[in-house]
Amino acid sequence: MDIKIYDTLPDDAARIREEVFMKEQGFHDEFDSTDKTAAHIVLYIEGIPAGTCRFFPGQEEGEYVIGRIAILKKYRGGGLGSEVLAAAESAIRDAGGQKAILHAQQQARLFYEKLGYTAYGEPDLDEGCPHIWMRKKLCGL
Repeated sequence: MDIKIYDTLPDDAARIREEVFMKEQGFHDEFDSTDKTAAHIVLYIEGIPAGTCRFFPGQEEGEYVIGRIAILKKYRGGGLGSEVLAAAESAIRDAGGQKAILHAQQQARLFYEKLGYTAYGEPDLDEGCPHIWMRKKLCGL
């Protein structure tokens, strides 16, 4: 396993997100202007891109937003989602970040809770899919 961080959206990350979010889950508005300014993580298995996410500074001091966490179907169930998220959290701490927030699909809420995230606010819809905001304190870890 190899994890790389890019300062622009790499083709490997775009292909993973297209496969998972657009083809599998039916989202249409996958790519946005945030992709131009966010950091992008790609996890490789034996040189093959298997998972990705992005992160960028949030609105509050020390806050970062993690998003677009995706693992290709054939690589799911082996803990790679946790690895991608841990890499993002580590990079955020290295950048001086103290808190991570994410807009989780409701179906993935338990996954994030197991990794220390807590839901806040009311559930909402993103392209018709139920989501919830979640946060995790990163300082002191």
